Parts: sequence; structure tokens; C-alpha cells
Amino acid sequence: GTPVRLGVRRGAHAWELTLRRARLATENVTVDRLHDGPIATTRIKVVSFTKGTGEQVRRAVREAPKGDGILLDLRANSGGLVAEAVTASAAFLDGGLVATYDVHGAQRALSAPPGGDTTRPLAVLVDGGTMSAAELLAGALQDRGRAVVVGSRTFGKGSVQQPSELPDGSVAELTVGHYSTPAGRAVDGAGITPDLAAHGDAEQRARTVLSGLGGGA
Repeated sequence: GTPVRLGVRRGAHAWELTLRRARLATENVTVDRLHDGPIATTRIKVVSFTKGTGEQVRRAVREAPKGDGILLDLRANSGGLVAEAVTASAAFLDGGLVATYDVHGAQRALSAPPGGDTTRPLAVLVDGGTMSAAELLAGALQDRGRAVVVGSRTFGKGSVQQPSELPDGSVAELTVGHYSTPAGRAVDGAGITPDLAAHGDAEQRARTVLSGLGGGA
């Protein structure tokens, strides 16, 4: 509720604005059911991977009606906690590799716990705003043959950051390595290329894909 006075300049024109602070609350995972297409579809929209997001995705898949296809919408997802993306992958995979990464030359692996739904039709929506942990999830589902990825090429942020405390108590985030998909594709600077390119009609095309995969049968 406190005011903030801003000075703004554009070219030779300058002016001042007074804004009032407000708390912005968003849901990281929203779930709805679409009935107006060729098949019934449960749409799971994930805007970022914060603490608890992975389990929310798993719960949404468990609670989706039998026979529904799943549309996992990762468009404009800026990423977040990689561990939460790995947990989310467990909704669709029965264990196995999700990503690899190197830290100072040492190779490490991220794996999903077993027990996911491996049969329900799945399409993943991505775009240029799909970043980091969201790219790892999309790449893993694509490489493992679990989902059809629809949309446009993702952002391409696949660097591993590690915090280092400085003498004055502040913390610097240093890039120490890079992530790769299960098939060994580098994400950083390359992004994830969808199986089916689509732009304005991406969601409709993804739902058509789900129909072809057998959703609603």
C-alpha cells in the first residue's frame, strides 16, 4: 500500500509517476477441463517451478478423469527449481533419466522416481518464453518418447548456477556447468525444438494431436 514515485524519461520527454505497491499473488499450477474439442482434455498450466509445484502437477494427473488426454502448458514458464521439474516429470514417467549436468567437469544425473502414468496421452505446449527447468521437463518427455511437444522453439537457458558467499556476506551466483536432455542434447543457447511447429493455433493443434494419440478412448 505504500507509494513509489518514479521518474521516467523517453528521449527528450521526462515525467513522473506515482505508483502504489500491491502484493501480487499467482497460482503456479492451474487445472481446468476442456470439453469443446474432439476429446475431453485436462489442461495443466504451469507458470513456474517453485517449491511444491512438482507435487501439484502429480496430483493433477492423478485426479484427471479416466480417458482424458493431458495438455501440459509450459508456455511463458520462466523455469525455477530444477528439482520441482524433476518431481513433475514423475507424473508421466516410471522412473529413469530426466537430465544430466556437469559441474566443473564432473557429470551428474537427475532421475525421476518411479510410479508415473505412462499410458495417458500427453502433449506439451512450449514457446519462446519456456525457459530453464521448464525446458528440461519438455526435453525429457520428448526424448523419452512420452509426449508430443507442440509450439515454437524454447528460450535456451540450460546453465547450472551455484551460489558462492563473498567475504562481505553477499552471495554471487556463478555459472558452473550446463544441462543436457536424456538424449544428450544441450539446452543452453539451443532450446527445445518442438515435434510440431505451431504459433497462434498451438493449443488447438496440440488437442488434435491428443485425439490422434488416443485420448478419450
